[in-house]
Amino acid sequence: MKYRVMVTGAAGQLGHDVVKIFQAGGHDVMACDRDQLDITDQQQCREKITAFQPHIIVHCAAYTAVDRAETDEDMAYMVNVTGTRNIAVAAEKVKAKLIYISTDYVFDGSATRPYQEYDPTNPQTVYGKSKLAGERLVESLCTRWFIIRTSWVFGVHGSNFVKTMLELLVKRPQLQVVHDQQGSPTYTVDLARIVSELSLTEKYGIYHVSNSGTCTWYEFAQAIAEEASKHNRFQLRAVIEPCTTEQFPRPAPRPQYSVMDHLAIRTNGLKPMRTWREALIAFLNELSVQQSE
Repeated sequence: MKYRVMVTGAAGQLGHDVVKIFQAGGHDVMACDRDQLDITDQQQCREKITAFQPHIIVHCAAYTAVDRAETDEDMAYMVNVTGTRNIAVAAEKVKAKLIYISTDYVFDGSATRPYQEYDPTNPQTVYGKSKLAGERLVESLCTRWFIIRTSWVFGVHGSNFVKTMLELLVKRPQLQVVHDQQGSPTYTVDLARIVSELSLTEKYGIYHVSNSGTCTWYEFAQAIAEEASKHNRFQLRAVIEPCTTEQFPRPAPRPQYSVMDHLAIRTNGLKPMRTWREALIAFLNELSVQQSE
């Protein structure tokens, strides 16, 4: 069946791949970036969604500047909470399924085992608090919803840790990367596949979605250097050294441990995600192709 699918934040690194996967599936996609839709304007959201009558809305638009949110609290809440409410209310009016993209930052990072979907949340940052508030509005205002929490996202269409590392590995002789924060990287192509797969079901609820396996930022950086060195396109020179979080203080505290257990993926019979290392290799191949075009 062909569905009408609306994607907010369509120019972002995840939104871009979500649009691509639904278009490849033959669906009618309305790709909305901030130029086409101001999610903080309730009337505009209602009019746009009422006119298109989507079956599915994938809400990727978000305020994601984690450090800036600490001093720009009102804007973070306006986008992540007010904006999400506007989309949720309009989605419910047309009986659309709503997929809300959330984050590992809803947890405090003090766990010693992977976080499951219904573990208690305890965000420590303005960003995390605003995204959790968005989750709660989706749960309370919609009858057909999926909340997808993800972490350490990377894709070819935006800025992210992998791209930053590739740039710095070329420019600098030495790099320090934190070795005391652990998580699970997520490739946007794989995340978009799960978004698409779930949206065509009625398996509503909260999902933790990341590539399989865990690493620290330092181990991730090492893997980036190792895999990128196999490509002639990347001329790397930097030596990577581990350091502590204390050596790199940031305005917003990072979760020390944000590994997510994929309990809902397993119990709903979905195919597990490939390892983050395999995803990294696929990303580097995709990036090479894009850069050579």
